[in-house]
Amino acid sequence: MTRVGHSGEASIIGRAILAALVVVTAGLLASEPLRAAAPRLQVYFASDFTDAAYQKQTYQKVASAWKRPAKNPKPGGKAVVIAVIQKDGSIPPPTLHLASGSDEWDAAALEAVKSAAPFGPLPKGYARPNVEVHFHFEYL
Repeated sequence: MTRVGHSGEASIIGRAILAALVVVTAGLLASEPLRAAAPRLQVYFASDFTDAAYQKQTYQKVASAWKRPAKNPKPGGKAVVIAVIQKDGSIPPPTLHLASGSDEWDAAALEAVKSAAPFGPLPKGYARPNVEVHFHFEYL
């Protein structure tokens, strides 16, 4: 690095500029890095259904059945599929509640839920005859 000035004033100004650069650089490094959009599956059960093991098993079945299509929706796109799991683990045909903007993505989301069924029987301690589950196939 070449030193431009020797006077005390130039040195003070130089240190102030360097300090400002350090602050700006630190701010850039501390901010979240840019990343490409990525697919994500989130599963939401009715609030009174608290069996974590069953929820995890259901998530894993659908995640394993999901065949991601070649064409993605725009970043931020999300397909929401609603299924009602019956006491015996069967489901009536699931519905596409929210479209992602990509017909291929939506079809793959519906197919993943259909292919994963039947699910395990609902836990014996769960009093209701069924539970509503929302599957969010996101592209964030």
